[in-house]
Amino acid sequence: MLESAKQLIRKYNVPGPRYTSYPTVPYWKNDALSPEEWVETFHNDNSAAPNISVYIHLPYCESLCTFCGCHKRITKNHEVETPYIDAVLKEWSMYKNYLPFTPNISEIHFGGGTPTFFEPSELKRLTEGILGNQNADFSLQLGFEAHPNNTTDEHLATLYSAGFRRLSLGIQEYSPSVQKAINRIQSFEQVKSVHVKAKEMGYSSISHDLVYGLPKQTLADVIDTIEKTILLMPDRIALYSYAHVPWIKGVGQRGFDEDDMPKDEVKRALYESARERLFDAGYKEIGMDHFALEHDELYHAFSSKTLHRNFMGYTTKTSKTMIGLGMSAISDSWYGFAQNDKSVEGYLQKVNEGILPIFRGHLLSEKDLIIRQHILDIMCHFETVCSDEILTSVKDRLSELIEDKIVKIDGNKVSISDDGFPFIRNCCMAFDDYLFHDKGTVPMFSKTI
Repeated sequence: MLESAKQLIRKYNVPGPRYTSYPTVPYWKNDALSPEEWVETFHNDNSAAPNISVYIHLPYCESLCTFCGCHKRITKNHEVETPYIDAVLKEWSMYKNYLPFTPNISEIHFGGGTPTFFEPSELKRLTEGILGNQNADFSLQLGFEAHPNNTTDEHLATLYSAGFRRLSLGIQEYSPSVQKAINRIQSFEQVKSVHVKAKEMGYSSISHDLVYGLPKQTLADVIDTIEKTILLMPDRIALYSYAHVPWIKGVGQRGFDEDDMPKDEVKRALYESARERLFDAGYKEIGMDHFALEHDELYHAFSSKTLHRNFMGYTTKTSKTMIGLGMSAISDSWYGFAQNDKSVEGYLQKVNEGILPIFRGHLLSEKDLIIRQHILDIMCHFETVCSDEILTSVKDRLSELIEDKIVKIDGNKVSISDDGFPFIRNCCMAFDDYLFHDKGTVPMFSKTI
């Protein structure tokens, strides 16, 4: 890595949001958002609302991965499955009663936690309960996250028969020493077995989730993981930067020493090495931290500038409405956000009392909506076109990024340079009014690079 690149990484590797939403969660204003206030946001734009995405949070895991920042519940008691699925279906029934339109589901995603903690029959019951009489035709996209160690042939076959064609395998890293540090032990052979069986069944888009910057991770480890991944040629690859936020996630991210963490330009070198090898293998960079082969729909959406980003990540579906079901799930009506109770017990209690289980949210102002779209455009397309007013307000904040040839301004268009992709979050931060005016000293975000 050139010394000039190292200097930029040192300069811009500061805490910053990942911008799955704007405003980001720490700046949400409606801590006591009522179900009535939340439901009212769905009345703002009925013409765009009926096509919706559904995210379902399935929080249970049998063991704790010490790198994980997700809301989860660790247990080996599988008797929790049925009452939890019952509650999710009750929550969905409440939404169908509250929504001012008949929802047409364009995509469903099971996340976690570990969705394959649940029995295949329970996942089938959940899918059928959500879809109701809606057919799982070619335009409906169904996907789920899976742990290779507990994903059975029955899981794959049952979900395939229910219409699922997208599979995301959580791999992170193949190095035994890194796997031990993060308590995520799985062999390449196990991953290969699940991947190959899914392909043979007809899954059309398989993604592998990898993480760089993990404790004890070396350049040799990353190269080995990428080479093994390329042997299987998944359709998509998510190469995430490890978000080290122990002040938020507590003991789960305190399972290793701080000195074990790759820092700054060392960490970035892991990514650059992986990125170069993925390019050589035919992968294209999509948005932030994502790669896809040219046949995959994610690449087509990026090329045609129809790529969308929400709390599920990057998606080919541009529906502005997303309903999040389950403990801690976040919903998005475009005009507002609402998050469910973050404890299993609190979530179950509210749902079983017939109450939408939200506990906080944010109602977007007109300015929020404008900035939200700019940040979304940058995250998805690496560029955005601003009004004179917005450009005036952000130009000074972008000045150092422009001077360092990370950002270019041409007329009213702000775009990321070819060498500026590592700093996309820093560019978005210049548009973030909440972050710009916040002088707080309490840490909230992982570092950007």
